[in-house]
Amino acid sequence: MAAQPPQLTPELAQRMPRLLQAMEAIGGDVELHTMLDRIARTAAELADARYAALAVLNEDGSELAEFVTYGLPPGAHQDIGQDPGTEGLIRTLLESSGPLVLDDVAADPRAAGFPPGHPPMRTLVGVPIRVHGAGFGALYLADKKEGPFTEADLQMLRILATETGIAIGNARLYEAARQQARWMDGSLELSMSLLSEDEDPDHALTVVAEQARRVARASAAGVLEPVGPGGENGLRVVAVSADDPSGLLGLQLPPSQAVRTVLRGEPVLLDPSREPGAAPEMAERFGPCLILPLASEHTTLGVLAVGRPRGAAGYSVPERALATQFAQQAALALVLARARADREQLAVLKDRDRIARDLHDLVIQRLFAVGMILESARRTVRDGPEAERLDERIGTATRELEATIQEIRTTIFALRQQPEEAHAGLRTRVLREAGAAEQTLGFRPSVAFSGPVDTRVDEETARHLVAALREALSNAARHARASRIDVRVDATGEQVRLTVTDDGVGPPAPHERGRESGLRNLRHRAEGLGGSASLEPGPGGTGTTVTWQAPL
Repeated sequence: MAAQPPQLTPELAQRMPRLLQAMEAIGGDVELHTMLDRIARTAAELADARYAALAVLNEDGSELAEFVTYGLPPGAHQDIGQDPGTEGLIRTLLESSGPLVLDDVAADPRAAGFPPGHPPMRTLVGVPIRVHGAGFGALYLADKKEGPFTEADLQMLRILATETGIAIGNARLYEAARQQARWMDGSLELSMSLLSEDEDPDHALTVVAEQARRVARASAAGVLEPVGPGGENGLRVVAVSADDPSGLLGLQLPPSQAVRTVLRGEPVLLDPSREPGAAPEMAERFGPCLILPLASEHTTLGVLAVGRPRGAAGYSVPERALATQFAQQAALALVLARARADREQLAVLKDRDRIARDLHDLVIQRLFAVGMILESARRTVRDGPEAERLDERIGTATRELEATIQEIRTTIFALRQQPEEAHAGLRTRVLREAGAAEQTLGFRPSVAFSGPVDTRVDEETARHLVAALREALSNAARHARASRIDVRVDATGEQVRLTVTDDGVGPPAPHERGRESGLRNLRHRAEGLGGSASLEPGPGGTGTTVTWQAPL
């Protein structure tokens, strides 16, 4: 049965002009918290009550999303310590369909919901906030300044509760529309970026992390890839975007139920700060985290994780749905981008094969012919005053031709290498990292190599060395204020040694030891391989030298 409209008593009729004026002002508020503050203040003033409170449930009704009060003295919130939960009197109001009126709050056993430090209250009147049968929260007043609460107070509170429910619904619809537009724009920008002809395929995962972090309004976002068949060894962070990315790139998460669930293609919502078995690097820095599979055509390409700071609000149901759609769009864009890159690579390989074939069939054969002509001329020139000199010149020309043929054969071999063979060398990856650091440093680091770094350094050591170089360059960009950085990779001895030297402000002072968190990451990587890492003043006491080394 539909609720009957409140009877317009003389007392309520006297308040109606102020009530209508307040409702008009409430309707003009778009920001939810501002609107709730105005409603609580309006209810207390119209009923001449000392206190007012407004409890609003989150979208799935599991806990309070907002708790707004009016009338509490300064410092009361600090004494109380935390907002009340959804128990006691608040639970009664949230679950009921009618009002709650108490002449003595302390005598009611349901008052247990008031936390310690809460100011004493005697009289109370409250109504649930419901729209189309759905509970949104509760509005209540306490301690009328003169006498008990009246029927007019209750009627006025019902009107405000109805208006509050409509306003909350409108505010949530507005926020949902804004969220949807933000995620859709992010998906569009991501697709355009990944499918751009200028986009580097190696940078694609970083683009996904950057866009996800922006649209989710997260403090960090990362792309993770399975370690081992089916992710049996957990997940490793391969791309990251964060306020403070130190220690995140290359971080490996051990296998867990959450890892297995997301690799099956199901999203996972967790809070590392509350998980007993969470990795310390995650538990110390992040609160609510949303972990989504990057899957397309039943194939999981990786995992997308977006995290908020400790204590931040969790991800709402609409946010989870939008984030899942974003991850699906990102996975599809990655597949298309990789397919385009493969087609372009195939075209390049065909062209390289044609060039190699032409070099072999045409250029080398002609050089052979020239060499044979010169050898024939050399045999015929035996006598005369210029014979010895001419013989020497022909010999020199023949040797140059042989050297040229050898160089061309080397070029043909390189042209016929597969892309992973041609680009997997440590030398190439170090040069790439130095080039990428130019954007943050403002200049390009100098790079030098000693020894056969591509053949002597195994893949595991190379991967950690590149991560250590990235960490060292990142720390230099944030702290060193340098104008020159020299990078050297030496593989001539029994260890491969990475040295990064800058001309900046030098190692951190004792009171700045927090800056050495990056050095701890370097040490962990080196020690895991049986090596070491150090940070010392640069040559002549100027700048800083970071040394990272591991056995070959």
